[in-house]
Amino acid sequence: METTPVLAGSRGVNGSHGAGPAPDAELVAVPFGPDLALAPAPWLESPVPVDALLAHYEAKGEPGEVVEMPTVRDGGVRRVLLYGTGDGSAAALRKAGAAVARRAKGRASLSVVVPSEGDAAALVEGALLAAYTFTIGNGRTKPVGEIVFVGGDERDLKRGEAVARATALARDLVNTPSSVKTPAWLAEQAVAVAAESGLGVRVWEEAELGEFGGIRAVGQGSVSPPRLVMLSYAPEGATTHVVLAGKGITFDTGGLSLKPTEGMKAMKTDMAGGAAVIAAMSALAAFEVPVRVTGLVACAENSISGSAQRPGDVITQYGGRTVEVLNTDAEGRLVLADALAYADAELDPDVVIDIATLTGAAKVALGQSVAAVYATDESLAAALTGAGEASGERLWRMPLVEDYRAMLDSDVADLSNIDRMKSGAAGSITAALFLREFTGGRPWAHLDIAGPARAGSDEAEITKGGTGFGVRLLLRYLTG
Repeated sequence: METTPVLAGSRGVNGSHGAGPAPDAELVAVPFGPDLALAPAPWLESPVPVDALLAHYEAKGEPGEVVEMPTVRDGGVRRVLLYGTGDGSAAALRKAGAAVARRAKGRASLSVVVPSEGDAAALVEGALLAAYTFTIGNGRTKPVGEIVFVGGDERDLKRGEAVARATALARDLVNTPSSVKTPAWLAEQAVAVAAESGLGVRVWEEAELGEFGGIRAVGQGSVSPPRLVMLSYAPEGATTHVVLAGKGITFDTGGLSLKPTEGMKAMKTDMAGGAAVIAAMSALAAFEVPVRVTGLVACAENSISGSAQRPGDVITQYGGRTVEVLNTDAEGRLVLADALAYADAELDPDVVIDIATLTGAAKVALGQSVAAVYATDESLAAALTGAGEASGERLWRMPLVEDYRAMLDSDVADLSNIDRMKSGAAGSITAALFLREFTGGRPWAHLDIAGPARAGSDEAEITKGGTGFGVRLLLRYLTG
């Protein structure tokens, strides 16, 4: 029997804006902080003075701090959540919003009073993302049913909701099991997003992929054929063109260079880069992004069979470069190389950015909270790093060490897909150097998100599973 996934992400970002706390809300959340006094309000009428209660719990108003207070309303006892806002920065309010949403888990409704100062969009974003869930059928996790935000600038609130919805879309795509998520399915989701968001779309299928040797080689071992998706956003008057390229490996066995079982369990998330591109593209019109943006998602399943590519095979990438495949588990760079080469040859972009769960080496170097960024352009690197800090999706710039380029030389092809000397060192750097070969010398950045693309537990606005990493920072970068 086939099972259709119920994507609960959309339910988990159910927020609205109101003039006052909903009278039937199960919980009301009120901000307080070191420099933010609690204003008298009917929902704060309590048998215990508020100041005394905060002193009892030694609450300082730090972000993430939540104090529950009983109040008397309509002849009964209600509960109010006093939540700390810290310094009112975006990072603090994002954390505060997440803490309140998690405290309201399982409740039907929550009214959140927005602080009079600070980044309201970040508060909304944190709350809605912390309330995200993904279930197939009747899951055990029940987030708060509805969040109403009270006060604040409506434009800021809507901006926070739009970011959260785009990130939830990426999470939904990443969390969908690979029994459903074939390359064709992922392409269909991109087509649906294009229709909803007013984007142009093109999908290359099977015979149409003739020149895309990397995508074909990676996908040839699977019963589910590969795809290449192109999404297009072209606002009137745009003078700058940015290409976003995402790795869309819908499941990665490692191919004939087979992964161990433990290393394979989370591989439904190996298309997180492609999901980030699709989701970021979905929100461009809502944010009125002033630049032309093209998204390329190279979709394939890296599987094993009699038709799978072999270590030692030589493939021809888009544009004619030949690559000796020394390890079939270094497949993400092969599909991305086709996308990058196509962008250079056919799209004439001013900037190229690729995003991928590319190497375990990046995760070893930077852990699960920070992604690696490589760039050939100083201003691009600075802009992306700044966008990461502002959005809460941090990047750390890594070096493109020229001396390591020789590791990719091949005796039989233009280059090899991994370090031919098998030193086991600098795996993330050599992967980036491989991709750079296909960018045509254009301003380019590579985001290796292998660590932060998936989480093993809930923390702040991050939920267990696919995190949607990259959506927020790309939107921040594109909106300036």
